[in-house]
Amino acid sequence: MKWNKYSIQTTTEAIDFISCMLGELGIEGIEIEDNIQLTQQEAKTMFVDFIPDLPPDDGLAKVHFYIDVNEDDKTILDKVKNGLEELRAFVDIGEGTLTESQTEDKDWINNWKQYWHTFMINDLYIKPTWEPVTDEMQNHPVLSIDPGTAFGTGSHETTKLVIKQLQKYVKPKDKVLDVGCGSGILSIVALKYGADFALGTDLDPNAIVAANENARQNDIAASSFKVIEGNIIDDKTVQDQCGYDCYDIVCANILADVLIPLSGEITRHMKKGAYFITSGIINTKEEEVIECFDNNPLLEVVDVYRDGEWVNVTAMKV
Repeated sequence: MKWNKYSIQTTTEAIDFISCMLGELGIEGIEIEDNIQLTQQEAKTMFVDFIPDLPPDDGLAKVHFYIDVNEDDKTILDKVKNGLEELRAFVDIGEGTLTESQTEDKDWINNWKQYWHTFMINDLYIKPTWEPVTDEMQNHPVLSIDPGTAFGTGSHETTKLVIKQLQKYVKPKDKVLDVGCGSGILSIVALKYGADFALGTDLDPNAIVAANENARQNDIAASSFKVIEGNIIDDKTVQDQCGYDCYDIVCANILADVLIPLSGEITRHMKKGAYFITSGIINTKEEEVIECFDNNPLLEVVDVYRDGEWVNVTAMKV
């Protein structure tokens, strides 16, 4: 399928008005381009670990929208032009000019699969569900994974760092808590290496679906794995569901700005001597996370590993 892409040259002041007007005309898939910098608070609510540098905000913006070429008889475009002229009466829309280009539809959800193939982390094979088990995989732990729309294929540096720590610390019969479980890959790795039970939590309902499906793909018994939706940091119901003083290992591959408040809550759920394995930490946040853990009398940092610009910090409950 091909789409006609229309771009409106406008101002940041007019973005909301134009977006609303396009929505009322039934146009979906609106894209906004500007140089407005995120605030620290916005970055936290959007789970952005660091704010990218942008050029100075010059007050200009572009609003892009798309119309199926087979349905584009220019009547919608005429309505957009009329709507822009009406908006001029009470908001500065700048140039308000329209430019047109054409783009092909792509299966963005699945197109990435052609670039992801089986790989190893120490003795563990991690393979996409759409690739076969080969002779070389015999006598090795094999994890079949399809992240769906949830984060976690195992190929990202942060995930590798946690997997290596799980390989190091998981013991038979361990109970594992996976905070921000995404695709469920860390829980499944822990179970592959002998853990008796893993509980995953995540804010994203897509993660719940993906994690349960990946558990089934790897023949994980329902009694060994459970995943719940919610935030353990401040949701008492989730905290109670997770249980207290009962985990041998907690892993959390999430952002530093989430790990810091999490560290204040998580020790209530860990046994004495349990390990808190964390990653998702950009190197510019490393000292901040370590300082936070060091200031917690119940945590002792035992390992710090790095892979590129990403950092793993593992602490033990004392």
